[in-house]
Amino acid sequence: MTVLTTRGTFPKWSSRGIFQQDNARPHTARVSQDFLRHVQILPWPARALDLSPIQNVWDPLKRQMPLSHSVHDLKVAIQDLWVHLPQDNTRRLINTIPDRVAACIAPGAVPTLY
Repeated sequence: MTVLTTRGTFPKWSSRGIFQQDNARPHTARVSQDFLRHVQILPWPARALDLSPIQNVWDPLKRQMPLSHSVHDLKVAIQDLWVHLPQDNTRRLINTIPDRVAACIAPGAVPTLY
């Protein structure tokens, strides 16, 4: 969870917020856990790709990434792509979460279309 290990990433983080993460190995690193100690975490199953709309954001971003020859160039490219993400897409993905959860907990649930 690189974003959590960078100072200033969440300068406006509200103590009323609830953070959702997928429990991937990097997210359980000590530095991430130290940050999250004072944050309310939404319980979430590990490797639940059906429940992680961010995957639908990362994949197109990865395809758009230009070749970078330095860490600085990589950071600039990522920040530029992130800032220019279509917000209507992001809102649409967020709005799919209730349906994703319902599909996963339904009796006889099988992998979803997400």
